[in-house]
Amino acid sequence: MLCFSYGSNMSQRRLQARVPSARFIAVAELTAHRLRFHKSASDGSAKCDAEETGNPWDWVSGVVYEIDDSEKPNLDRHEALGFGYDEKQVELKTEQGTLHAWMYYATRINNSLKPFHWYKDHVLIGARENGLPADYIAQIEAVESIDDPKPERHARELSIYSNT
Repeated sequence: MLCFSYGSNMSQRRLQARVPSARFIAVAELTAHRLRFHKSASDGSAKCDAEETGNPWDWVSGVVYEIDDSEKPNLDRHEALGFGYDEKQVELKTEQGTLHAWMYYATRINNSLKPFHWYKDHVLIGARENGLPADYIAQIEAVESIDDPKPERHARELSIYSNT
């Protein structure tokens, strides 16, 4: 199945730690949506959302991965499907044409929350490794992030990049 990742799961290492079958298909754009860091997470921070705006000039860049159907329940668990995220099928624009894929979108929103530094780092690593547009990456870089009150979680989250 095809999944559109626009947040921390753009990082291939992060996604493959969750679903080992994940295989890159294409960089894609989702129109009439914008990237927001306002999904309320159980750790008290903000995570990404592709917020539907209805404006055809808004767009979210991301990555389409193919994953084995058998691994979808594991990804659903990591993404808290039904507990902060729901899913929908979307039409995406790629250099190769149009693709249809599943994506998660936020259902628990809190605009006062900020992402932890490590979470924003996952998003930026994925954006850079997949060659998203420089101005789009600059918008992500400009998002204010905060320290995680649990430094061991910060270290654990970013440890997947240690063996590069």
